Amino acid sequence: MRGAEVALEGVGLAYGSFWAVRGIDLDIRPGEFFSLLGPSGCGKTTILRLVSGFVEPSEGVIRIAGRDVRGVGPAARPTSLVFQNLALFPLMKVWENVAFGLEVRGVPKAERRRRAEELLELVALPGFADKRVDELSGGQRQRVAIARSLAVEPQVLLLDEPLSALDLKLRQHMRAELKAIQRRTGVTFVYITHDQGEALTMSDRVAVMSQGRIEQVGTPAEIYDAPATAFVASFVGESNPVPGRVRESGGGFVTLETALGPLRARDPRGLATGSPAILIVRPERCRLDGAGEADAVDNRVEGRIERVDFEGAFANLLVASPAGPGLVVQLANDGRLAGLAAGAPVTVRFPPEAALALPEGPLARE
Repeated sequence: MRGAEVALEGVGLAYGSFWAVRGIDLDIRPGEFFSLLGPSGCGKTTILRLVSGFVEPSEGVIRIAGRDVRGVGPAARPTSLVFQNLALFPLMKVWENVAFGLEVRGVPKAERRRRAEELLELVALPGFADKRVDELSGGQRQRVAIARSLAVEPQVLLLDEPLSALDLKLRQHMRAELKAIQRRTGVTFVYITHDQGEALTMSDRVAVMSQGRIEQVGTPAEIYDAPATAFVASFVGESNPVPGRVRESGGGFVTLETALGPLRARDPRGLATGSPAILIVRPERCRLDGAGEADAVDNRVEGRIERVDFEGAFANLLVASPAGPGLVVQLANDGRLAGLAAGAPVTVRFPPEAALALPEGPLARE
């Protein structure tokens, strides 16, 4: 098996006057694990349905392996779909589930059985061929569904939030399993999720969506460390957004006038003096005075601890400021958390290099 390129050029889908998605330009590379990430209703599943052929675009072109697939139905496309609910057949044996697509295509039974056992080996389920589906765990059923989708030798495997029904530990395990399967097969994976952890862990690249449009495409590190918009910054990972106005700029940095006082940040967009902007700093890049070496150019915000949320390996401190928005500070559990309690006055600091100034824009609500 090998993966195919998927290209969307100016793709849109309208239902009457409502555009579910519009202006979608994507180039998914052969053999890539590509994720579409966004909140519910942003249009990511619509793109999956467009690529699979279950709906036709109102505008634009979709190409798979260089072929324009407009008018080509789902069965004739080199794609296969793993549904959110898996849709396995409970009365069939595992190998019969895996080989169902081959049976529909008229493949002889002996060949179907051989191919099913090969695929069960591929997804780390050797010896499971004659078990019933109801004898399997959730993760094992997940792998059977993937094996069934791979049986028809797709060039593109489309996965619609396949891990959403699993518990946290199993989800984390299956992330590694899915990535390993994709690497072994070389098939192009297009993965739909609203879980940023899944997207960042598994993907070669990620497209972040909002309200039917793509906000940014990049590697997981690019999406997290260099978000292009306020929405991406607030949706992917935790963030502290501080609105303000550009007071001065130069040398790749700006100083924003904010309710917390003047704050300095990186300026990748070249913001104009006087323009409204939003400063973004991640909780893990914030520190408290006295926790390590302080730098004279660090931004500093005075406040008082309002709440300490202990999460084992780390704790999140909500620091309230009488001057403006509160800040969340994430600290490692290194033995120094015991002295931090609600009501204690603290100074939050972070270097300008750790903060990002972006044009004013909507923030994620989820």
